[in-house]
Amino acid sequence: MKLFQAIRRQLIQESNVKKYLLYAIGEILLVMIGITLAFQVDNWNDNREKKIEEIRTYENIREQILGDKEHIQGQIDYNNRFLVQFEYARKIVMENDRIQMDTLASIIAKLTSYSDYDREGNIYETMVNSGKIQLLRNQDIVNHIRLLEQRYNYVNRMENIHYDVIMGHVAPGITPSINFSTTEIVMPERIFNNEFQNLIFLLVKIMHEKDNTYKTASDEIDKITALIDEELNKG
Repeated sequence: MKLFQAIRRQLIQESNVKKYLLYAIGEILLVMIGITLAFQVDNWNDNREKKIEEIRTYENIREQILGDKEHIQGQIDYNNRFLVQFEYARKIVMENDRIQMDTLASIIAKLTSYSDYDREGNIYETMVNSGKIQLLRNQDIVNHIRLLEQRYNYVNRMENIHYDVIMGHVAPGITPSINFSTTEIVMPERIFNNEFQNLIFLLVKIMHEKDNTYKTASDEIDKITALIDEELNKG
């Protein structure tokens, strides 16, 4: 600054207007260049911080949904384990196969068992409320996260439907017909009838739909994970 002041003072003393104007313009340009560079450095730092936060957000989402996928797989296995048994019980009832009464009784005692994912929290809504959604520049990831939340909501609806059917129909239907302590059918005619067959059919249908919703959510997680991995690999 002292150098600039000295040059300016000398030019004024020499009364050289042309040189002074050129100097003034040059000084203004230097100031403008300095300000521009400062803004660029600030923008670079700001973008760098946003990128770091974006990567951190992707990593957090990835960790969370992979945990969800593991939990969902556990529910798929649990649901299918009973689904196979319930389908077999329905076959026994349909064929009026009373030779397999003991097998049927052991399965009927399990009809109130059901998988329950019951996921709490909402990734997309949480990111919107926190403002972090603005950090994610990959719109495909944002759209798939929103879609995953819809899958979760449908899973929870199916869980509620399953629970309501068990409490409203299954439990009242099997309680008078079986001795749970001995696992023995005490009222066969209440079991080997069309009403009970329809009840098992309803359970099986719900469980098949749950299996489909679980797998759809799991597939959506795979898509999001693949997209996030691409972003992370970009650095």
